Amino acid sequence: MKLLVAEDQSMLRDALCQLLELQPDVEKVYQAANGLEAEAIIAQESLDVLILDVEMPQKTGLDVLEWAKTAFPSLKVIIVTTFKRPGYFERAVKADVDAYVLKERSIADLMKTIQTVLAGRKEYSPELMEVLMTGSNPLSQQEKLVLQAAAAGLSNKEIADKLFLSNGTIRNYMSAILTKLDAENRTEAVRIGREKGWIEAADGFDFH
Repeated sequence: MKLLVAEDQSMLRDALCQLLELQPDVEKVYQAANGLEAEAIIAQESLDVLILDVEMPQKTGLDVLEWAKTAFPSLKVIIVTTFKRPGYFERAVKADVDAYVLKERSIADLMKTIQTVLAGRKEYSPELMEVLMTGSNPLSQQEKLVLQAAAAGLSNKEIADKLFLSNGTIRNYMSAILTKLDAENRTEAVRIGREKGWIEAADGFDFH
């Protein structure tokens, strides 16, 4: 089988690739240090399984997952992460991720996960299921947009201009966000949103 490992930490990526290359069923392991590199390799090579980190430069593992599942529906995708954030997990499941597991696992366990997804089955770490059950996102899509914009440093007026809404409407959205997240101010709301994975951890913001 041909695999792609996308991970921005080079030492971890190199070690994982070396271990995978020793496995009898593995023909070749490609490496990517960010989401854009991953997409370029996926487009060029005939791969069987993607192993993606979540937080990477340029494009996240979730961005790559969504793109890959649209462009190559039969491709199997495994998210391997340290983050137990319900927002990330929800987004991955919505994008039809094949497995979503935590990084603290052996190479033998990872190979079992690879065989599981190649057999057409799903695998989610039990710890993530527990987090999902206790931490579903209370924000509407529009509220998430407003909070993401606030995280990027935009003022209420700037958010209103970008979303073609009035200042009053944005204030109402922000008030609802603070209430739902039990936050005292927008800074705390942004922190909670990032910790839960309900908004992107990066500071950049794109309304498209």
